[in-house]
Amino acid sequence: MAGKNTICLWYDGTALEAATFYAETFPGSAVGAVHRAPGDYPAGRRGDVLTVEFTVMGIPCLGLNGGPAFRHSEAFSFQVATDDQAETDRLWDAIIRNGGQESACGWCKDRWGLSWQITPRALTAAVADPDPAAARRAFEAMMGMRKIDIA
Repeated sequence: MAGKNTICLWYDGTALEAATFYAETFPGSAVGAVHRAPGDYPAGRRGDVLTVEFTVMGIPCLGLNGGPAFRHSEAFSFQVATDDQAETDRLWDAIIRNGGQESACGWCKDRWGLSWQITPRALTAAVADPDPAAARRAFEAMMGMRKIDIA
């Protein structure tokens, strides 16, 4: 890992699978080095994939196959700013169709339990509108949605 700060994400033996999905789905993403365990460890055996270096939209990450002890939660998420409805639909649908789950207000979880906020830039601008009534209308519309519909 070249960077000084890297996000470490814990997986139960599926770090390489997750990293590959992210690299295939999100622009500016890639799988880097795959490191195998030099010896047995609580969640695996010598030779198993221990860590995977990858980037998600330019953000350096390390997937650690640490076992089932810790799960992802909504306390951490990737927020993806989309430029239009087509990009919003493509990313949301890729996550959901690959075993993910819908949630409210543009949030969804991938099949590994990692949370994603697929947020159109138009929504961000609308809820920050200097006209309080316009901002409230956008906010209230968002509160009733799962995947954000810009229209």
